[in-house]
Amino acid sequence: MSQLHPPLGKTTRILLSIYFRYWIQEFWTMFRLHSSLSDSMEQFQDLVRDQGQERLCPLLQTKWINDRHWSQKPSQRIKANSSKKRKVSLLFDHLEPIELAEHLTYLEFKSFCRISFADYQNYIRSCCMKDNPMMERSITLCNGISQWVQLMVLSRPTAQLRAEVFTKFIHVAQSLHLMHNFNTLMAVVGGLCHSSISRLKETSLHVSHEVTKVLNEMTDLLSSCRNYDNYRQVYSRCAGFKIPILGVHLKDLISVNEAMSDYVEDNKVNVQKLQALYNHINELIQLQQITPQLDANKDLVHLLTLSLDLYYTDDEIYELSYTREPKNSKAPPATPSRPPVVVEWASGVAPKPDPKTISKHVQRMVDSVFKNYDHDENGYISQGDFEKIAASFPFSFCVMDKEKEGLISREEITAYFMRASVICSKLGLVTLSSRVLLTTKQKHAFSVQPNMTIQESIKK
Repeated sequence: MSQLHPPLGKTTRILLSIYFRYWIQEFWTMFRLHSSLSDSMEQFQDLVRDQGQERLCPLLQTKWINDRHWSQKPSQRIKANSSKKRKVSLLFDHLEPIELAEHLTYLEFKSFCRISFADYQNYIRSCCMKDNPMMERSITLCNGISQWVQLMVLSRPTAQLRAEVFTKFIHVAQSLHLMHNFNTLMAVVGGLCHSSISRLKETSLHVSHEVTKVLNEMTDLLSSCRNYDNYRQVYSRCAGFKIPILGVHLKDLISVNEAMSDYVEDNKVNVQKLQALYNHINELIQLQQITPQLDANKDLVHLLTLSLDLYYTDDEIYELSYTREPKNSKAPPATPSRPPVVVEWASGVAPKPDPKTISKHVQRMVDSVFKNYDHDENGYISQGDFEKIAASFPFSFCVMDKEKEGLISREEITAYFMRASVICSKLGLVTLSSRVLLTTKQKHAFSVQPNMTIQESIKK
């Protein structure tokens, strides 16, 4: 930079400094990824300092970039409402499908906005999620929603109740479609079409023909046939707010990158390829600027966040499915059903929850529970309210001691959900082979079995 010829004039140095400042502020992720850019800015600072224009140096500072969080700006445009004027139930059975759809969209949009221009560039170069935490987090959310849908259906003990939950999620899918949230729609429909659910023949007998028809329509919409042509047509007609199926558009980026060469004749950079990639990425980035008209309740957001943190393996989900409806050797084998969108880009990505994040989610959720259900503000809620709240999770992890007084303390609920998170998120924070008894000052107790399988939990 200091070797520029001819020497830069005073006005040119001022204009360049203003331009560089804009570049640093608007495209700071580039400086985070490429340290050579910061080195160049330091060289330019030396140049202007040598020319007696040290006052320009603050415009060229890049050290603050390392302290900046990747998710700043776009994801902060949408806020959850903590006002007491809008009350919503924290109980799954009481929530309307539109409320669930709105809050899932809130979480999805926050996650979508965290993906930066540089994240898409990294994905193009590596074709994987390695060292791409924001994109991996988005995939984890999508997978978590799909698993949660399956487990909420399977958590019900009778075919009739499972069919009711199945139907409710169909209505959630319809609301997501109307809201143009295609990524969460794919996760919900993918969960409903998973073979752990589609094999439940007794449950399907209680699902109406109208609901089955809607599911078929959604499956057709999200079908991978003709390179997702049905989805692309509907998506292109949507104006305003919309959340795309991220996997489909990531595949488009990879296709463009592989189809076009980096250089053309005379070893010149293929500008057309760069423009094509830029157009694809910029379209996704621009969608982050259009915030949805949502009235999200912070307490429900906390509950959903914790619910989606719980992770299960496919084997565990199938174990629960076969426990609900054992395989009937006399009946014809069920045709395996696959999710409507085959998302290879998400395969092999398992959640990596850290203990601090889980603890934060648990504390927020417990605060929300007591704000809504501790009517006497004495630090306790009724056992009945607790059991209703626990029912919003796939299944119980702890057995409440029925012989004790029917009040549950904040400490007990916190311990309950922390234990659930440890078990299901496979964090390995505590490994106990025996039953653990947690007793509070008031001697209200419940027992925990960390090594309890899904089948054992159901029997309890």
